Amino acid sequence: MKYRIEWTYITKRKLETSLVSEYLSLNEAIVLAEDFTSTGRVKNLQFISEDEQSWNLKELKKFRDIVKDEPHDVVAFFDGGFQKTTGIAGFGAVIYYTQSGMRYRIRMNEKVDGIGSNNEAEYAAFAFLVTILEENGINKQKIQFYGDSQVVLKQLSGEWPCYEEEFNLWLDKIEHQLKKLKIMPSYESISRKENTEADKLASQAMEGIEISSKLIIDEEVEEDE
Repeated sequence: MKYRIEWTYITKRKLETSLVSEYLSLNEAIVLAEDFTSTGRVKNLQFISEDEQSWNLKELKKFRDIVKDEPHDVVAFFDGGFQKTTGIAGFGAVIYYTQSGMRYRIRMNEKVDGIGSNNEAEYAAFAFLVTILEENGINKQKIQFYGDSQVVLKQLSGEWPCYEEEFNLWLDKIEHQLKKLKIMPSYESISRKENTEADKLASQAMEGIEISSKLIIDEEVEEDE
């Protein structure tokens, strides 16, 4: 979740103007706001989160203390693969997040039968990814989702219609999962090259290679950068 700062600045000659920052990470917003207020020329300072909630400085600092030990700053990648000759599908999911000042990476895959097409494998892979988020207590926040299936991401965002009944069932399932977890999704389509980790996991799953790992990738993360 990111926050913009809105405040009124007062010059030495008592002229006033209203200012609005770009969206900032939680820690950046607090540090900048404290610097602004130290000048003694600021009034009516407030923070607006991406979900349009309003916060004052005291409330936001308290919130930062609450969430620092919970998973946050989450980005998630998915990919689905399908072998038409065998009917085998593979899912790959990669999740990065920060918790207690450390940056983590989760990598998981799954091999399944009963999938009918490559597109369906992509929907099922996204649902698999959301299940992993739930299992790791990642919820109640905005999450950036990346994948190389433009169809799935555009339909999840509502930009493209979906006419296939079987795909609509997956869309309904995913939307229910996200709503249950109170996740505000943001979707971005990337190239297969940019989605290498998830793509490799999906391929390994179809080959029968099971991956399930969680590791610290940075032990000195500055919160919310």
